[in-house]
Amino acid sequence: MPNTSFQKSLFVFALMFLSQIESRANPADSTRFLLADTTLASFHFQLTTITQYHGDFSAPYSGKNSLSPNAEDATSVTSTIFAGVRLWKGASFYLNPEMSGGNGLSGVTGIAGFTNGETPRIGDPSPTITIARGYIQQTLALSNAGEEHISDAQNQLAMDLPKDRLTVTIGKYALSDLFDNNTYSHDPRGQFENWALMENGAWDYPANTHGYTFALTLEAKIGDWSARASTAAEPTAANGPTLEYRDGAHGETVEIEHRQSVGDHNGVIRLLLFNNTADMGNYDLALSNPKYDTNVVNTRQYGRNKYGFGLNIEQEIASNVRGFMRLGWSDGRNETWAFTEIDRSASIGLSFNGAIWHQANDVAGIAGVMNGLSDDHRRYLSAGGYGFIIGDGALNYAPETIIEAYYLLAVTDAFAITADYQFVANPAYNADRGPVNVVGVRAHIAF
Repeated sequence: MPNTSFQKSLFVFALMFLSQIESRANPADSTRFLLADTTLASFHFQLTTITQYHGDFSAPYSGKNSLSPNAEDATSVTSTIFAGVRLWKGASFYLNPEMSGGNGLSGVTGIAGFTNGETPRIGDPSPTITIARGYIQQTLALSNAGEEHISDAQNQLAMDLPKDRLTVTIGKYALSDLFDNNTYSHDPRGQFENWALMENGAWDYPANTHGYTFALTLEAKIGDWSARASTAAEPTAANGPTLEYRDGAHGETVEIEHRQSVGDHNGVIRLLLFNNTADMGNYDLALSNPKYDTNVVNTRQYGRNKYGFGLNIEQEIASNVRGFMRLGWSDGRNETWAFTEIDRSASIGLSFNGAIWHQANDVAGIAGVMNGLSDDHRRYLSAGGYGFIIGDGALNYAPETIIEAYYLLAVTDAFAITADYQFVANPAYNADRGPVNVVGVRAHIAF
């Protein structure tokens, strides 16, 4: 948990910011800052199970963070309540109790672009209940451009919002709720399951073991453009469960988004910039002196940072065919801190609506990902170093290459079953191991 001063500072900043905006509004035109909310409360539920299996594969050696070369299976389960209530005009509060349990293949080790996107929600194999999200969202108008209706959804009250608006979000949530969105590749509960497809793999976004953090985000939407910026708490240790916000430990993210059309087909381009500062270790330092024992943990120091960028594009190609791509880069000098050990990532894919074959509620998708490491990170693993998710004790480096294909069968409006296949070449960037074939079945209930 962040310290009390952090929580107080966030709330004071948000209240001061909102009061300044309201004080500058023209009293004669103050109604343009009032929103016509159409629901007072919202309630949704989801339950997702994912079972995955891989057979035996070739591996002349293994380390403590290697994917097992022997056949294995693993099952994860998450269940979430999405509750929301209106507080006042333009303001809502959302609370998400979440139960999670189970595990991923080999304890979620051995593949940087891991195959099960639900496993970041799991901190313990035994079923545990946590408060995943608890946050306030305030929306204010920025112009007289009119309103648009937002339908009721998970963590979204149905309401009429200004087309040009400012949204302030403060509390506990996942930064990926607001950043690096992609209509066709962002939700492992109904789309691609691989980590490097649900997010930009090179974005080491601030989060605890379950994928959530305490943050303040400001988002402005004007016409076809949006801009959002956040400051967030970082985990106290790499992939750790507790969070802190202090001098030398915080993460900032900025994203600019443009919505456009190519003919009659809509698309979006997003540019993401990030900088994370925390008690990180340094890869080269871990190799520089025997006293560090080739262990990046022994070199940790507050104030070290990791920075980078991401490009995210989605485009409708035809009425039932959509394409997407992501590019990501981070400097990779200091240790991976919160998401996964990817310093370079490129992905591209297609999503097909089942209306093509007269099953309008079904979806099929296919995508490819190539992940890479920085030179510093590569040297560290080659010398026998370990991160928190990969490390074979040695490394014959090659880009980690993944292909994923899935078919979602909508059994009812509330229940879907998905068959998923992933081919992983050079797992954990090691050409001496693999390739690995992972097959899986996902069941998802949502209402």
